[in-house]
Amino acid sequence: MKNSIIRIIVLERERSLHAVYKNHFEQLEDYQLMGSYTSAQEGLKDFKHTLPHIVLSEIDLNGINGIEAIKLFRKKAWGIKVIMFSEINDFDVIKNAFKKGANGYLTKPLTLDKLEHALNSIEKEGAAMSMDIIKKVIHNFHKRTFAFFSDRENQIVDYLCQGATYKMIAEKLFVTPSAVNFHIQNIYLKLDVNSKSEALSKLELLQNQLEEY
Repeated sequence: MKNSIIRIIVLERERSLHAVYKNHFEQLEDYQLMGSYTSAQEGLKDFKHTLPHIVLSEIDLNGINGIEAIKLFRKKAWGIKVIMFSEINDFDVIKNAFKKGANGYLTKPLTLDKLEHALNSIEKEGAAMSMDIIKKVIHNFHKRTFAFFSDRENQIVDYLCQGATYKMIAEKLFVTPSAVNFHIQNIYLKLDVNSKSEALSKLELLQNQLEEY
């Protein structure tokens, strides 16, 4: 048992889920849920009564989004910990959350086990991420990027190396298959190859050379 109870507030747009989180915290004896809110404004207004150590905040809230609210909670208490959660696991969103000061990022649904593990990680290590987010971050740091390709070409190269088809790449990038094909032809031209298999082989060789360098 800890010397003192850790106070938590939850910011969740779907009010129907507040009862779920209340039930979770009733099973976590070292943590106390001080309040659940559908917006950051409500949580901030009630702050002097709840005095939370940790804010669990969804990104997509009513009014101010959860990421932008981080700085507002830090104005109330500089040392407060903020864990973001969302159905979104896009790397750019995750990166932005941590850039704005988040201490953790979890994907929904927040099960009891996921929540308990995250809270323990925050206490012991100062940060928390669910496993799918860790995999996403690792993948993005391992992505192939080449200076002689444009940003869009590098995106397509990365999807190609993952085995994606032109149609799949088009859906991921919200462009037409013909636009993808246009970029593919430029990639082939820069690599001096004529097929996908040749391109993948040359990209692998170039990546190995970069790692050795």
